[in-house]
Amino acid sequence: MIGFEKIVEERIIQAQKKGEFDNLEGKGKPLSLEDDYHVPEDLKIAYKILKNANFLPPELEVKRQIHQTEELLANMKETKEKYKMIKKLNYLCLKYNLLHGKSIMFDEPQIYHEKLVDCFKKK
Repeated sequence: MIGFEKIVEERIIQAQKKGEFDNLEGKGKPLSLEDDYHVPEDLKIAYKILKNANFLPPELEVKRQIHQTEELLANMKETKEKYKMIKKLNYLCLKYNLLHGKSIMFDEPQIYHEKLVDCFKKK
């Protein structure tokens, strides 16, 4: 897959140099982030209602929790509490990976034992 990605990147760079992206529709305008192609048809209306009520879809809520936990973890000093927080982060990563149902290439990486040991060695 890496070779394929390199070829794609090279072609994109060549197209940019030729100016093939200069006159695209919507240039200079903000992107519409309303894309719901990943949402199954039977859930689109429900997600739209939830969005209008300021609720997040389950996978985005878990992603938000992952980011919050990572921020808390970055500032923690106490090893026992930090270990509990790492367990929580790993659980949230697993939950997110199961919810979004895409290729494992896009999975949220978990913090494994080696990273934990390295962290404790630094102290």
